[in-house]
Amino acid sequence: MNARDQQVVTLGVDGMTCTACERRIEQALAQAGAHRPQADWRRGLVTFLIESGTDLGRFRDAVRAAGTPDHQYLAGDISLAPPSTSLERAGAADAFAADLLIIGSGSAAFAAAIEARQLGATVIMIEQNTLGGTCVNIGCVPSKFFLRAAEVAHLAATTPYQGVHTQLTQIDLPALRAQQRQLVQDLRREKYEELINFYGWEVVYGSAHFVDPETVAVGQRRLRARAILIATGARPALPSIPGLADVPYLTSTTALELERLPTTLVVLGAGFVALELGQAFLRLGTEVTFIQRRPRLFPELEPELANALQQALTHQGAHFLLGTQVTRVERSRDRIQVTIVHGGRTETLHSDAILVASGRVPNTDTLNLPAAGIAVDNRGALVLDATLRTTNPRVYAAGDVTLAPQFVSVAAAQGRRAARNALLAENQSLDLSVVPAVLFTDPQLATVGLTRTQATAAGYRVTSGFAPATIIARERVNQQQFGGVIVLADTDSGRLLGVQAVASSAGELIAAATLALLARLSVSELQNHLAPFLTTSEGLRLAALALTTDVARLSCCA
Repeated sequence: MNARDQQVVTLGVDGMTCTACERRIEQALAQAGAHRPQADWRRGLVTFLIESGTDLGRFRDAVRAAGTPDHQYLAGDISLAPPSTSLERAGAADAFAADLLIIGSGSAAFAAAIEARQLGATVIMIEQNTLGGTCVNIGCVPSKFFLRAAEVAHLAATTPYQGVHTQLTQIDLPALRAQQRQLVQDLRREKYEELINFYGWEVVYGSAHFVDPETVAVGQRRLRARAILIATGARPALPSIPGLADVPYLTSTTALELERLPTTLVVLGAGFVALELGQAFLRLGTEVTFIQRRPRLFPELEPELANALQQALTHQGAHFLLGTQVTRVERSRDRIQVTIVHGGRTETLHSDAILVASGRVPNTDTLNLPAAGIAVDNRGALVLDATLRTTNPRVYAAGDVTLAPQFVSVAAAQGRRAARNALLAENQSLDLSVVPAVLFTDPQLATVGLTRTQATAAGYRVTSGFAPATIIARERVNQQQFGGVIVLADTDSGRLLGVQAVASSAGELIAAATLALLARLSVSELQNHLAPFLTTSEGLRLAALALTTDVARLSCCA
């Protein structure tokens, strides 16, 4: 069609509610003779090219015929642009590169992209560095590999069983890192790279930033989409401690790249990342000291379990300085000097290395969010409504960039939900009231549901049952003496409210507790279910029984 003989048509369409409607309308208009139809259900418009003099009635009829008995479409106002005007100029607001543009390529991004493609939407993904995001590259996969290797080394060096003699002869950290990198490469290829062609979307590499509320720039490209998802993740935060930025500190990323074990390590923080990596280095022979400003480890936990975890790690050789403030960090010859205030006294520590593990900040600073009308809070986190939509109605967010619970399962669930809300206008919130959390130390810490403080604040009268590790047969067999399982319940109804555990396989136990909470089971139902004997998960039943029974006085499986 010669450009001088074409006209640009903008047609209003009532009844479009999602991208599926857009596809239906575009197909119907194309069959009626429209060229390059582009529909936008949010604006209720469709723009397309026609030859000059074409009867417009056929397109109104096509819109009406595209409906179903349950869902009707109605053609509204229609306008024509001059024949010399291109579609891109006259209908620029409707010229979209994709239905969903995703900034980032981690767990949230891939979950959103897969959901969008399964809905029939087109997707473009932007990645600045390495495909796959935090989990597979620098988070879950390499860290858990490192933890497991350290556990095996610890078992070789210190068996708890009489008559079983083992010996740890050497730690070849470069060889371990090579195996770790190979695992990361394999899983990145299998779980990310190969899925792109399987589901079918485009990946653009480069740094992305907003040009205006509807346009994202990547290099020389300007990309517009019907909806945009920010899934750029988060990075370790650097606390404002004088001198810290001037020393060669480690983060959760660089600690997993070390090919030489430090003799001593100071860890700033005592949360999930700090304890996992700290224990791994401890088990490989490093002397580890954890420093935390809060006076108690995990104050949101029941004291029996928080104290038990600290005791377990202390028993393995870890040092804890809780209720401690770091006032300065500096070099001292070839070591790092850490000045602290502990118990009202100023002290100085010297260490080969320092690991910063005291929180994360969202990756939003290079996106030029003000140009898109996207607000952030005082932490730099995106301001979102319950549907994961930002203050720009076209833009959503998912994953660690939202500062929701930093678990890959949450990130993926947010990605799926954001995609559906953006493309189908479902406007649904994501229920995060039952989120299992697992700390992969040994023993493990796992929680799900409400804490005692949260339950009390919500108006419940709380009762609890505790099954210590010493009465859980699996823990006795494992020679694991610390911790146990706590069940929190509503006194009035008997309904399960939350579960906390410190045990060998607490992460496996918490899966059952999660299902019990989702099913709104009562303590009585937990007490009477058939728990497999000699599993850690039997502790869930024993903790429920402890609400009404002295479980130390029961026979096996009674």
